[in-house]
Amino acid sequence: MAERKKYITVKVPILNSDMRVLGTAEELHNKTIKIDLTRKLRGKGLTMKLRIFNLEGKLVAFPNHMELTTSYIRRMMRKRTDYVEDSFQARCADIRVTIKPLLITRKKVSRAVRRNLRNTAKEFILEYAKEKEYIEFCNDLLEGNLTRALLPKLKKVYPLSFCDLRIFETKELEKIDLEKAAAVEEVVEDIQEIEESEENSEESEQMTEDKAETIVEEAAVEEVEDEVIAESDTPEVEEEVEEKIEEESVEEAVEKAKED
Repeated sequence: MAERKKYITVKVPILNSDMRVLGTAEELHNKTIKIDLTRKLRGKGLTMKLRIFNLEGKLVAFPNHMELTTSYIRRMMRKRTDYVEDSFQARCADIRVTIKPLLITRKKVSRAVRRNLRNTAKEFILEYAKEKEYIEFCNDLLEGNLTRALLPKLKKVYPLSFCDLRIFETKELEKIDLEKAAAVEEVVEDIQEIEESEENSEESEQMTEDKAETIVEEAAVEEVEDEVIAESDTPEVEEEVEEKIEEESVEEAVEKAKED
């Protein structure tokens, strides 16, 4: 009898989240999922392909392809500008990757300037990739660290209006240390949970202190109110109140008589 398909939780360490996929653990192994990260990246049109691996019964997905959407690139383009593209192989600390950068200048530039921009970007990215493992490079790409480091170098050649990697992919994803990549993200999650628990404990302590202060203030107010009520129950106070009421009623009657 065939195994019944059901929704299985797949961990995505690079996004620090989970997703539910229909299938079995054996069928989903080495399968790919394509997701759109436009909302998560606040308008940056980026699609990511994730490959699922079955690690001792647990399904974990890692990125093997990231690409800017065509609509996003069109939105970045302007009239009377030039764009610079390139494609080359780079070596990370663990595997090889394919990188295709995209640069957009602010105005029309000569062929020599475009060549200089292309060579400068390639040299910087090759050196940058050597010091990073594949998963670290993916995190830097999502967080924008690579772009922030590359822009100052390219601005010395010519000012740019856009600078990013159009395509970033690898065909050697299974060669990385998958258990290490998943374990690193789990440690980060644990640290975040510890920080949240510390913040919650501090908030609870502040809440208890505020409650204690409010209880003391309410008790003091009740004591004052009790004293006022006790004073108002004396016969002298009652006589004064009755006299004021009589005076007010007499004044009202006089005013009505004058009106008539």
